[in-house]
Amino acid sequence: MPGQGETEEDHEQQKSKKPADTAFKQQRLPAWQPIITANTALPVFLIIGLTFIPIGIVLVITSERVLEHDIDYTDTNCMSTTAANTTCAQALENANYTGQTCTCRINFALDKSFDGDVYFYYGLINYYQNHRRYVRSRDDNQLLGKEGAAASECQPFQKNSTGSGKDYAPCGAIANSKFNDTLSLLYGSENVSVTNLGIAWSTDKAVKFKNPDNASNYFSSTHDKPPNWKLSAWELDEPNPENNGYQNEDFIVWMRTAAMPTFRKLYRKLLRNSTFQNGLPKGDYTLVVTYNYPVTSFAGRKQFIISTTSWMGGKNPFLGWSYIAVGIVCMITFVVFFILHKTWKIQNRPPM
Repeated sequence: MPGQGETEEDHEQQKSKKPADTAFKQQRLPAWQPIITANTALPVFLIIGLTFIPIGIVLVITSERVLEHDIDYTDTNCMSTTAANTTCAQALENANYTGQTCTCRINFALDKSFDGDVYFYYGLINYYQNHRRYVRSRDDNQLLGKEGAAASECQPFQKNSTGSGKDYAPCGAIANSKFNDTLSLLYGSENVSVTNLGIAWSTDKAVKFKNPDNASNYFSSTHDKPPNWKLSAWELDEPNPENNGYQNEDFIVWMRTAAMPTFRKLYRKLLRNSTFQNGLPKGDYTLVVTYNYPVTSFAGRKQFIISTTSWMGGKNPFLGWSYIAVGIVCMITFVVFFILHKTWKIQNRPPM
């Protein structure tokens, strides 16, 4: 019955707030709490140690079988072929980064054959792609080919405010800073055949990046190219229209920002034909660099990396050594606690 001064509606509302008389709502469900004893904890440490150490050894051995060759071509290794006693980094700096290019050739040798599939990467050091404002400086709707003005997050690379007033395509700091060095490889006097297809994640190309309708007119007439680009997005790979615009795989790879300031991104894959049917043979090679991308102003470094892979991916000894370290710690813990347990039991054994 409702109390004094209480309506029937108030009474029903108060009544409805009471939890139902069920095991779940009244917290009467059966519960189990493990009791940790030496007999239960010690086998766990032993099993983890005996499992992790062999796994770590396998991972380290697998990683060591992956072959890598790194070339730092930031400055001293990359001497200009046109300006005497001048590095390409100095040549770009002397030109005040006004779009001048520089070419250099770096000779090196592979002591071992890189058998199987071979991948070529460019690496950047001290380059913070993970900066909050940098990561946000993009327009995902624009990259999906949707119509509309570029997002304000792209500022100051949203539109050409000092010229035509058109939106940049693509807009934003990430796109504007796209890596644009050209790297090619010679084996003696023979060009090493590579491909720029299949280097991006298939999900990225199929889901996250799509060209707008009438893409040629979109990129050449209704929008401007980013200020640091020499070509429009529709000219990135002219011989292959399926690899142009927002679906250009070099562009897609760059737009997937790195989490750490030292990173590498896939640049090319070896085409296994003729001389390179089985991979890269050992011998003398020449790296030909068209040097466009300045990094010395922020103490950055650039690398060219040649690598094979294994079933676990590229070279990564850290993972294997981590397994080994955890396994060793567990084994040491097992031995120490086992000795303490046995010693404690002997000391506390009742007299006969």
